Amino acid sequence: MTTAQFPTLAESGLSPEAAELVTGPDEHPIHPEHTPTGQLAFGVFFQGVNSSTIWRLPSSGDQVAWESFETLIRTAERGKFAAFFLGEGLRLREHRGVPFELDVAGRPDAQTLLAALAAVTKDIGLVATQNTTYNDPVDLARRLQTLDLLSAGRAGWNIVTTDNAWTGENFRRGGYLDHADRYTHAEAFVQVAEQYWRGEQVAHDGAHYSVRAQGDLPRSAQGRPVLFQAGASPAGQDFAARTADVIFSPHGSLAAAVEFRRSIVERTVAAGRDPGSVKILPGAEIVLAPTEAEAEEKIRWVRDLQIGPEQAIALLEQYWGRDLSEFDPEGPLPDVPPEVVESGVTRGSGFQFAKAEELTRQWREEAAQKGQSILEFARAKSGSRRGAFTGSYDAVADRLVEFARLGAIDGLNITPWLIPSGLDDIVDHLIPRLQERGVYPTEYAGSTLRENLGLPPV
Repeated sequence: MTTAQFPTLAESGLSPEAAELVTGPDEHPIHPEHTPTGQLAFGVFFQGVNSSTIWRLPSSGDQVAWESFETLIRTAERGKFAAFFLGEGLRLREHRGVPFELDVAGRPDAQTLLAALAAVTKDIGLVATQNTTYNDPVDLARRLQTLDLLSAGRAGWNIVTTDNAWTGENFRRGGYLDHADRYTHAEAFVQVAEQYWRGEQVAHDGAHYSVRAQGDLPRSAQGRPVLFQAGASPAGQDFAARTADVIFSPHGSLAAAVEFRRSIVERTVAAGRDPGSVKILPGAEIVLAPTEAEAEEKIRWVRDLQIGPEQAIALLEQYWGRDLSEFDPEGPLPDVPPEVVESGVTRGSGFQFAKAEELTRQWREEAAQKGQSILEFARAKSGSRRGAFTGSYDAVADRLVEFARLGAIDGLNITPWLIPSGLDDIVDHLIPRLQERGVYPTEYAGSTLRENLGLPPV
């Protein structure tokens, strides 16, 4: 990638939202040491059945069929996407004690599937989400290095941490990792993997495991797999600043993206790394149409299919912690308090104790103020959490150009709302406009994932 040549920010006709973020004559909305590349890279995230992908249209694919994966990755490569991501599912999600049939279903093993996809692609990166808690470092490092070698330097590792006994019941060691230790454990895990990839003798004695090993495979064309990190908490950001090449983020607004970039740059510099060492790819949903009016109609149609009455009630049940089937999805939010007890881990820490009482009260007030039913509220809330880029082809392209020019992001990690055809509009209509505006590559920069993300050699 090359740095795009733009007018100065003050002269470039930024939108009012973007102009407010340019502070002072030096035009450093992020950090004095941060220089925007002005370039965007896209990744695509194949999650499987989940609350954002529509699986009940005649055109919906099977979430475990080879054709679904192959079609999507070939479209992404045609659009010069930098990477193809697979989520990890070590255990089915549960809702009120039983498998949640309206959410993520079983996912195939990521590395097995990516190895097969390496044979039918040439340039796109292949990124596996793999857990540091329920893998062993040398075994995982060797499998990732094998994928990197088989793909000629296109492998990546999305590092995730888990500390709960619910997932751990699959592994004879559930609950052994304290929540506060998850990133400390992960960082030691990554250090062992990096030693192994360098072909070193590994001797590690830590709180959770001891390792004696010797790296036995050659380095790939990109040196080692690219490291991705998804935790946006302060501890997650610190971990990424010290360790990762790329961090995902949940920030869809320009102001939030700029603030997140500022935080990452400050933490990266404090960790002794170059300010641009960590690329940022927010998760995003993109819904496009030729005109704004058509796009508004299309997003309503998409939301109606994503969130039906059952999904709306189930969404609120996660926060209320109780059966809400007696409530009409077309009526107001439940006027009953949540169950203020320690809930199952599938509901998450944000749904515990007083947090649940505060959140459900705020939601009731918000929905009443806006005159929203349960169904309307759930659809609106679901869309706002996804970082949606919705609009006409040109409007979305112009918005992304501002993100690139300010240096707020380095690209997007896109979850298609339909599999396997959900990238077609992006590849056929949005990407050509981004290329015309000089912020998206017309060809792959190189043959490795590291090159195509604009990362320095290792």
